Amino acid sequence: MDALLLSLRLALCVSAILLAGGLPLAYWLAYSSWRGKFLLEAVVALPLVLPPTVLGFYALLAMGPRGPLGKLWQSLFGHGLAFTFEGLVLASVLYSLPFAVQPLIASFESVDRKLLDASAVLGAGRFKTFWRVILPLSIPGVVTAIVLSFAHTIGEFGVVLMVGGNLAGVTRTVSIDIYDHVQSLEYGEANRMALVLLGISFSVLSVVYAVNRQVGRQISRRLWTPWAAK
Repeated sequence: MDALLLSLRLALCVSAILLAGGLPLAYWLAYSSWRGKFLLEAVVALPLVLPPTVLGFYALLAMGPRGPLGKLWQSLFGHGLAFTFEGLVLASVLYSLPFAVQPLIASFESVDRKLLDASAVLGAGRFKTFWRVILPLSIPGVVTAIVLSFAHTIGEFGVVLMVGGNLAGVTRTVSIDIYDHVQSLEYGEANRMALVLLGISFSVLSVVYAVNRQVGRQISRRLWTPWAAK
């Protein structure tokens, strides 16, 4: 149970950080005209193709006592960053970044440019246009980003093991706990925890599809009603 609570706490922290940081990043990638932005897009998508152990290895080096992040954390807080919950959060943010940013980019790019032009003509700035026009029309993408980053984080194994190790109550997440039970031939315990993860994954995906369908119907109804009235 401790491992499950730790995983839920980790997933919630990562989802909140990715939402806060992913919105401005996705907005810039969606609307920037800079020719070299494909390099940043490649960096964001890199965790999709990079083996988790590779990402975890370099994250561990950066967070170690001789790494730049490890030295900075040591000077600020008086202790190391590797094999801590904070280190897990940082590594998980990097690993789940594309699962939050890419749905946001797709939603932002799907917004009709005519609406943005109309907002500009009415005198609204970029910030106001984002909050009044782009974000409300991108709610399905926002929900998808939150849920996918949460689900992806709660099921992590390779990156978590490399960066956090297997410290009970500190870095032992539910996926590592399942692995430990299998290694100890405790298949009953492993099955119970695996069923919990299966239920969580199914639930969050159901939320994504339900919200996207409901929001899609509301948007279609709003767009159709004025035309039907004519």
